[in-house]
Amino acid sequence: MKSHEQTAELLKALAHPARLQIAGILREGEACVCHLEAHLGYRQPYISQQIMVLRKAGLLAERRDGTFIFYRIADSRVVKILDILIPVSVEEGSPAPRRRVHCSCPECAPVVAAHA
Repeated sequence: MKSHEQTAELLKALAHPARLQIAGILREGEACVCHLEAHLGYRQPYISQQIMVLRKAGLLAERRDGTFIFYRIADSRVVKILDILIPVSVEEGSPAPRRRVHCSCPECAPVVAAHA
C-alpha cells in the first residue's frame, strides 16, 4: 500500500500545468530558474513556488554554480510519465529549442552572446 501512496504523491506533485511544463524542460537536461522564466514566460516567484512543490515531492535535485541554482529531474519515473502523457514529438505548443531563449545564466550566456 505504501508504494501506492508514494505514486499518488508523485502524481499530485505533477498535476499542475506549470509543473508539467517545468518537468518537460528538465526532461531535456538541467536548467536554472532564470532559464525556466525566459523559456516559459512565467515570473520567477511563480516558477520558484512550483519548483518547491516538485522538490518537496523528491522529484527534483539541484546543483549550485555561484549564485545560480540548476535543477534536474531526480526521479526517473517523472521522465517515464512525461514520455507516456506528453511525448516530445507531439508536445502541443512546444517552444523553440531550449538554448535559444534569452537567459543570462552561465549555461546560456555564451549561446546568447554568439547569437547577438
